[in-house]
Amino acid sequence: MTDEAFGEIVEGLTEAAKTALDLAEVQNYLVEAIARRLPYYHWTGFYMLDPEDPKTLVLGPFRGAPTEHVRIPVNQGICGAAVARNETVVVDDVSADPRYLACSLETRSEIVVPIRANGTVVGEIDIDSHNPAAFAEADRQFLERCAEVMGRFLEERRG
Repeated sequence: MTDEAFGEIVEGLTEAAKTALDLAEVQNYLVEAIARRLPYYHWTGFYMLDPEDPKTLVLGPFRGAPTEHVRIPVNQGICGAAVARNETVVVDDVSADPRYLACSLETRSEIVVPIRANGTVVGEIDIDSHNPAAFAEADRQFLERCAEVMGRFLEERRG
């Protein structure tokens, strides 16, 4: 069931990216699709690098509980680590990771996937779950495919 949902979400995202007028439209498509189809993804959102301050991530569209972390320096948190390392970061137990910036007492695990455009990290997809060790290799692959679609959208729209 989950693999089927992953494939359908990526297909829908790819189609949405073909006709979207701006990045927020594509981002909103993805967070809504995930909220509808993947119940163990309790918080889904985007952080994008601030064009005026590329050492800071800025919260974009999200679904889930509000967060006080609307701006995150790239040297802080799991979100910052994913950008700084230019790689996906999976944390099975956020309480055991000193990098975790607490957003919700219910969050048990997190996955953060960089979005790259023209070979450079420009933002990320951030997912929290109330379940410990919620994210398997299939989740990583799914979210990395989503990040690739987002990166292509940015390359085609921004040049």
